[in-house]
Formats: sequence, structure tokens, C-alpha cells
Amino acid sequence: MHTASDLYLAFATAVLFVHALFIVWVVFGAVVTRSRPILRGLHIVSLIWGILTELTPWSCPLTLLENWLEQKAGVEPYQGGFLLHYMDRLVYPDISATVLTVAGVFVCAFNLAIYGRRAWRVRPHNQRRT
Repeated sequence: MHTASDLYLAFATAVLFVHALFIVWVVFGAVVTRSRPILRGLHIVSLIWGILTELTPWSCPLTLLENWLEQKAGVEPYQGGFLLHYMDRLVYPDISATVLTVAGVFVCAFNLAIYGRRAWRVRPHNQRRT
């Protein structure tokens, strides 16, 4: 029989998994959006959200939900953002928050540049300036 804290912890783990998938989507989404306008639109919105959460003090709703679920489970929730807590410790153990933020923004800007290049190539030839 599961206790309420076990269920909250299971939900917190599920949110963590969704959060990780969202980050993978933000980083690599441009690869799967070609010729898929709905996915492209969703990915561009995700990129903009990623940039805003890196550059502003806004908290990601997934981080807030995960913290709340961990608190309900009796686990001490972490402080700070998802990237700093999990990804920093797993991938970049001794990197500053500033470098991590710059890297995140660079990834988002690179993806937006891919979209800009695709849009430029799609423009009709007679509308291009030479």
C-alpha cells in the first residue's frame, strides 16, 4: 500500500522527467520541426520561454510544481532553478551560473538562427534582395 508521500514523490519524479524532456525539446526541437508548422510554432514558443526563464527571475512552473510535490512528500525541495540543481550537478559540476545561463541562451539563439535561415531559404526568389 502506498502512502500519500510515496504518491507525491512519484508525481515529483514524473514532473522531473517531463522537465528533462522539455529541455531536450528546447535544445534539439529544431531538428524535428522541418515541414511541420505546428511543431515549429510550439518549438519557437518553447525557445522564447527558455530564454526568458534564463534571463529573468521568473520561475519555471515545472520547477515550482516539482518543489511543491517534493514538499508534500516530505522531501526538502531544492532552491534555485531546475538547470542549476540537476543539470549543473550532472553535466557541469563546477561551472558558474552565469556560464550555464549563457550556454542556455546560446542554444536557444542557435535554434532561432536555424529557423531564420529556413525562413530565408523559403522566401520566393523574386522577393530576395541581391
